[in-house]
Order: sequence, then C-alpha cells, then structure tokens
Amino acid sequence: MSGMKAMILAAGEGTRLRPMTVTQPKPMLPVAGIPTLQWIVLWLRAYGVREMAMNLSWLPETVESYFGDGSRFGVSLRYSIEDKIMGTAGGVKILESMFDSAFVLVYGDVLTDFDLGELIRFHRSQPPGPKVTLSLTHVPNPTECGIVGVDENGRVTQFVEKPAPDAVFSDLANAGVLIMEPEILAAIPPETFYDFSLDLFPKLMEQGVPFYGWTMPTRHYLIDIGSHEKYARVQEEWPTPIMQKLLAENPD
Repeated sequence: MSGMKAMILAAGEGTRLRPMTVTQPKPMLPVAGIPTLQWIVLWLRAYGVREMAMNLSWLPETVESYFGDGSRFGVSLRYSIEDKIMGTAGGVKILESMFDSAFVLVYGDVLTDFDLGELIRFHRSQPPGPKVTLSLTHVPNPTECGIVGVDENGRVTQFVEKPAPDAVFSDLANAGVLIMEPEILAAIPPETFYDFSLDLFPKLMEQGVPFYGWTMPTRHYLIDIGSHEKYARVQEEWPTPIMQKLLAENPD
C-alpha cells in the first residue's frame, strides 16, 4: 500500500449540474446512495492513503459537517476553504507545506476503480527528478478534454486542453488522478488563480521538466460526474464489480 498523502480538488461550484448543485456542492452529489467524495475517500483508503486534504469553496460546511476530521472513514482530513476560487493548481499551492514527498491528486468529480498502486509504481519507475505522472484514458471525443501525447517510455510530448477538431492528435485524455512530486509546486505562483491544464502543464512542457502519462487499462472504469448525462449514467454503472471487490478486501 502507498502510504502517500492525497489532495482532493473539491472547490468547484458545479454550474453544469444545476439545479442539483444549488443546495449542495457537486462532489457531495450522491452516487449509489453515498456522496461522490465518500467513494473517492474509500478508494484512496483502500490503497493505503490515510492522510488527505480537500479544498472547498461552494457550501464548504456541507462537506465539513459530513466528513468531520475523517476518523469516521478511517482517514485524517484537512480542509482548505477558498473564499475566492484559486484554480486546480492554485488550490494545491495553498497546502504546499503539507506535501513533503510524492502525493496523489484527485479531481473531486471523478470516480474510478483502477489500481492506484499501478500508477504509483509507474511513477516511481521513471528517472529521478521533479515530475508529474498523469493517469490517462481513451476518450470518444478528444475535443472535450485535455489531450495528451506520449512517447514509447510514457513521457508526455504534447498536452493540449480541448483542442479544435482539426488539431486532435490523440484520444488519450487526462483522467483526473495524478501523482506529483512536491518540487513541482514551486512552479505555481502563490496567491494566484492557476490551472494545471491551462497554466502549469504547458509551462512544464516549455521548460522540459519530466512529465509522464500512464494509460489506464481498458478493463477499468472511469467517469466524471460533471454533466447531467454522465451523472445519470453513473447511477446505473456504479459501483463496478472491481470496486465492490476492492472495498470488500479493504473494510474499515
């Protein structure tokens, strides 16, 4: 098991899922009867992640009152409340002091059953040096995602956020689970709205910083709940047999 810490990005308002998100944050929307965030916490815990942080902004008290200090779920939880949204990277920058070694970063609207240990092992197998490893998944419409090109060793050669149809070069997309070395956070300006896909990843590419992609095996499931169509679909598909088995093997 990993022993890593994790950061869950949960500050988004979820405007595309209104009116459901008028009274609750998007990551608290229930899937198969429990909040999306709880599924993420349980998945991380099953792989030995016990210390986690969440950044919150929209209706943060809803999350805090449900999870508390995390002990009810077998983990330790820390919160960062953003009065002003700081972006995916800016939100992690606020908690930079928490991360003194490689950590897991998870987007708070993503549900998956892939083997986190495989992603961590791939990350650790790369040459030393500051680096980020993205989990990648094949997508039917690359124009809706951050699209990634990799070489034969998994090093990222291209990264474009939501390319135009005539600029698509890959069907591999950022799956929303990353392993990140803490040194990378130094490249994020403090107290500034900053986005991983739009700001940090292009900057790493430009500077030649090692940056890798691991492709999730097709037997695994991954979905973000960010639209009404996907939210309805996940109610029919989740939890998957793989996720059920994982949780049965890793009870509280």
